Amino acid sequence: MKHHYQLNVQWTGNRGSGTSGYREYERDHVISAPGKPAIPGSSDPAFRGDAARWNPEELLLASASACHKLWYLHLCADAGIAVTAYEDAAEGTMLDERFERIVLRPRVTIVTGDRELALQLHHTAHEKCYIANSVNFPILCEPLIA
Repeated sequence: MKHHYQLNVQWTGNRGSGTSGYREYERDHVISAPGKPAIPGSSDPAFRGDAARWNPEELLLASASACHKLWYLHLCADAGIAVTAYEDAAEGTMLDERFERIVLRPRVTIVTGDRELALQLHHTAHEKCYIANSVNFPILCEPLIA
């Protein structure tokens, strides 16, 4: 099945002279799509960005974490495992302007269902995750079930 996504990224960092020099413009932008809240974006502060705004690297990390979580919750629901809490302390590492790896550290609370199956379903979620299947670096998962 084919899915199509569309959004708008508008650069808002022109200080008046555009990109007349590397230090003459801000990296700020707004990510938007009809009917959704706008996301304020910038570059990483290491690349002259605004630390108060989301950068592309953080958004990639968030996408990998969220995709895994959504698949995991779906699989648990199908398997009769009742998840009541899910929190991921995800981390990504870049080296030479490329992601080297992402590590997901989901902490999951279940109230019913098989604990071992709950752990195994993280592997299945990873196999099904669209983001994990689209990148050329490893995404590792270190889950904990409570």
